[in-house]
Amino acid sequence: MAESTIWWLLAGGVVVAELLTGTFYLLMLAVGLCAAALAAHLGLAMALQIVTAALVGGGAVVAWHYAKRRRPGDPSARADRSVNLDVGETLMIDSWNPDGTSLVKYRGATWTAIHRPGVTPSTGMHRVSELVGNRLLVDPV
Repeated sequence: MAESTIWWLLAGGVVVAELLTGTFYLLMLAVGLCAAALAAHLGLAMALQIVTAALVGGGAVVAWHYAKRRRPGDPSARADRSVNLDVGETLMIDSWNPDGTSLVKYRGATWTAIHRPGVTPSTGMHRVSELVGNRLLVDPV
């Protein structure tokens, strides 16, 4: 069996493992194995094929890791409108307590509203931006 065939079979096996586990990093390693198969097609020695697989696969894993770290994460479920239907709704705040909270009537019940740290509380219309426990985190409209 040709060396390139072995590399292609290994790459296919890693792709199958990736499909079963959902680990995208295995797909990056499969890219390295494909690079080694191409190196075998070019007639490079086995040592160079292994180095090619390690450099391309390892480099792809490192590049994906850093690209994933730089991407902003998904918003928390507390601030996601599809999870909490209260997010995005507006309400009227008449006064703020000295501790930075306000009691508001919302959906037929009394809720405690809080403002973001560093924001000067003001009266008027506010939009619910997040649920923090059983409190509504609001921003001025």
